[in-house]
Amino acid sequence: MLRVGVLGAGHLGKIHLRLLNESKKYELIGFYDADVVNAKKVEAESGYTYFDNINTLIASVDVVDIVTPTLSHFECAKKAIENGKHIFIEKPITNTYEEAEELLNLERKYRIKGQVGHVERFNPAFSAVKHQIENPMFIETHRLAEFNPRGTDVPVVLDLMIHDIDAILSVVKAEVKQINASGVSVISKSPDIANARIEFENGCVANLTASRISLKNMRKSRFFQKDAYISIDFLDKKVEVVKMKDAPENPGDFDLVLQNAEGEKKQIYFENPDVGVNNAILDELESFAEAIEKDITPLVSLSQGAKALKVALQIIASFKKERTF
Repeated sequence: MLRVGVLGAGHLGKIHLRLLNESKKYELIGFYDADVVNAKKVEAESGYTYFDNINTLIASVDVVDIVTPTLSHFECAKKAIENGKHIFIEKPITNTYEEAEELLNLERKYRIKGQVGHVERFNPAFSAVKHQIENPMFIETHRLAEFNPRGTDVPVVLDLMIHDIDAILSVVKAEVKQINASGVSVISKSPDIANARIEFENGCVANLTASRISLKNMRKSRFFQKDAYISIDFLDKKVEVVKMKDAPENPGDFDLVLQNAEGEKKQIYFENPDVGVNNAILDELESFAEAIEKDITPLVSLSQGAKALKVALQIIASFKKERTF
């Protein structure tokens, strides 16, 4: 078992503590939180060991799980890596791309492993159809959330949209060519609603919308590719796959056949992939443990986390080129 310590005991940090404590791949050593009052409360309620010194906790573990506010990600990760510890770090990887690049250099120098908490990669709906997403040419995503003061210290792009950015980058095998985006601040000092259009070198276009002031929650993505349409509902864990193939010469009475302007006939058929049941956060943490044990690249590497952050920051920078309310 890998000895693990958690930095940060806020809302998500407490979830990580509980899951790591239940996991058979980790031995939870304890946690550190800068808020002493909160830390002692968590210790009293849960029984997890509170370390009042971050250096002592880091020295006591093999893996450091960083679930602190984004602004402190870099310093926490740097301290852990320089002590030779593997790191799991919540998204976004860091506050700036320069910080992310430095972490990549430190990762190589100290030969540790790192994973970023882009949890939607472990969503069972995404896992059920990812292997069928091949060379998508148009992607549309909507990630809408009801207002919650937690997370409003950063733009909605880093709070919500970055989940979809990472998922898209994991299936589009091409470099980003151009980004155009608009952001709207309604309640927060940073944008609460954002729309981005990402064009890739291979011609793929992704249109992303994110809002944290919606009346209902929605997390849907649609992928369009040659002879296929794939829809993923990350919230309700549902998928829809519609495919086309050359129509048979003598279609059945219930076959759905379309004919285009050139006279080509295509048969439409539907697939219903099985969507499993899992705890995505536990899966991502245990996936990281397996990467360490087997000495393989984590599913969501620090490099991938840095790429998602880079695109997110480019989207935010694009706000300044457009009219921002």
